[in-house]
Amino acid sequence: MIIAFDIGGTQIRAAEVRAPGVLDPVRSWPTPGADFAAFVGVLREAAAGADRVHLSIAGIVDPVTGRARVANIPCLDGRPLARDLEQLLGCPVLIANDADCFTLAEARSGAGAGHAVVFGVILGTGAGGGLVIGGHLHRGARGVAGEWGHGPVMGRTDVPAWTCGCGLSGCADTVAGARGLERLDAHLTGDGRDSRAVLANWAAGEASAVRAVGLWLDMVSGPLAMVMNVIGPSVAPVGGGLGRDQRLVAALDRAVRARMLAPPDAALLVPALHRVEPGLIGASYLAEGI
Repeated sequence: MIIAFDIGGTQIRAAEVRAPGVLDPVRSWPTPGADFAAFVGVLREAAAGADRVHLSIAGIVDPVTGRARVANIPCLDGRPLARDLEQLLGCPVLIANDADCFTLAEARSGAGAGHAVVFGVILGTGAGGGLVIGGHLHRGARGVAGEWGHGPVMGRTDVPAWTCGCGLSGCADTVAGARGLERLDAHLTGDGRDSRAVLANWAAGEASAVRAVGLWLDMVSGPLAMVMNVIGPSVAPVGGGLGRDQRLVAALDRAVRARMLAPPDAALLVPALHRVEPGLIGASYLAEGI
């Protein structure tokens, strides 16, 4: 029996894996973010009798040291997480980043099924991503392959180089997600409307929203086009809150392909198919995807 977990900063979700990609009904608990013993208690309750545990986490695990970097769950940060959990749960534990799990789900049974190279694009609160090659996660030497949102790439003089949560300034993450779209809109208009309002007004043709989304497309498409040139995926499923807006995904796809060295004729960035529990679905594939 395999139990898959999706570990977020506010909620732990779990389901039994009947087969890769096939889950029993999902259960959930609040995340004990500051109490490791309580955290393990939740996992032990959910995984009683499990032969293996698969975790999707909102963080990364260094493949060299095995230590987790999980900013929003302090009790996990810095721990050799798989080793500790294996000792405490008494079974093998596989762990991957939530964006990697999203990408694995899309590569195995979503919009990337049948493609040799799949790049998953997360446009949520911020920006994230993952890379699957030949059906297997490619996590790189330090476990951060696919994280296209970080590194100072914003070079415009008319937009501030905002400080990123990673400590650098001018990262794509500062503008690419929902908070980034709101930041750009506020920079142009002085308004405090949320991303849903910006997109609704953009769809209605409201001038200031059209400017804000146009600026967003300009600033996000460049870094993504560079990633596509370097990695060469044949499809890039888009998830996260902004990824639910199919009109926005189509506009971003056109902007990205216009900036690529050898753009494909067909759409490259496409809406993800796994919109419900992508972390759990991806975690269910970990045994065959790592």
